[in-house]
Amino acid sequence: MSCNTHHLSITQTDFGKTTEGKNATLYTLKNSKGMEVRISNYGGMITHWLAPDKNGKFEDIVLGYDSLASYLKESPYFGAIIGRYGNRIARGKFTLDEKKYTLAINNGVNTLHGGVQGFDKQIWTAETTIDDDEATLTLTYTSKDGEEGYPGNLKVMVTYALKNDNSLQIDYQATTDRATPINLTNHTYFNLTGNTKRDILEHQLTLNAGRFLPVDNTLIPTGILQDVTATPFDFRKPEMIGKRIDQTSDKQIVNGGGYDHCWVFDGQAGQLCQVATVTEPTSGRTLEVLTTEPAVQFYAGNFLNGSIVGKHNTTYGKRSGFCLETQHYPDSPNRPQFPNTILRTNQVYKSRTVYKLGVLK
Repeated sequence: MSCNTHHLSITQTDFGKTTEGKNATLYTLKNSKGMEVRISNYGGMITHWLAPDKNGKFEDIVLGYDSLASYLKESPYFGAIIGRYGNRIARGKFTLDEKKYTLAINNGVNTLHGGVQGFDKQIWTAETTIDDDEATLTLTYTSKDGEEGYPGNLKVMVTYALKNDNSLQIDYQATTDRATPINLTNHTYFNLTGNTKRDILEHQLTLNAGRFLPVDNTLIPTGILQDVTATPFDFRKPEMIGKRIDQTSDKQIVNGGGYDHCWVFDGQAGQLCQVATVTEPTSGRTLEVLTTEPAVQFYAGNFLNGSIVGKHNTTYGKRSGFCLETQHYPDSPNRPQFPNTILRTNQVYKSRTVYKLGVLK
């Protein structure tokens, strides 16, 4: 199948079979400026993102694999939709409406990113559309009551829209027939150099966040919100990611092995706001992040260790990619003082995040 309208296009190719024998498909979205984003209906994974540098050279700026088989073998959530609950839930337990729930444990003593078979490991139903200004891939999935221990049948829709302004808009929507925690996000690893053999330590990051969530040594929030002032977590002005990432005098840096924390945005009230900017001086590429979410997990690839061989036979070393996972706070079902993450039967969950690529002027 191929569609083409006003230079926007969507094509689809076979991406192999899952271990259960289900067919996966890779969708290639292109805009009128030549930007290309490839997304699979397996896990909603963004596998490739071709973006121009300051000289107009297009390069792939995300980490991932060339084949589905590699994703099935091992993947630290490269490019995937994360759910039912992004980030960690302490000890895999929570209580909702006086009933106790136990989740699958898959990250030390905690539950991470939805469990053993989260949304990142499911085949989603896909539909494509094109209009004058965007190429759109809409993915739907129903998470059944009891899946990974979560209550309720949860119907989820995630829409990727590649626009002609070189932005990718991600819209999340969900409904449930029983109250359930929900915290959806995307786990793309970016490297704006276009050369994933390089690390991301010279990227400059700005976060519109005056507070972050300190964590214990299992990366569960302690429950307090800490001011970033005079800490390695102050990115309110542009700072090189690598400048303070190994500051071992800071306990939080030690606990995270670098940056693997949740920053809380200033003045965010559910409106679409620009919350982060990343610039890469060599390529001149820039990334702006806008979201309706109240926080972001900034992860600097601390646990990449050279054991993963990705696209084009490239070994992904420590900090060869960074993630900006827009979301609600980790462990919120166990923290009543945190913003609510419980979706009720009479509600519709909606969230929007935009990743916009550009170049330095």
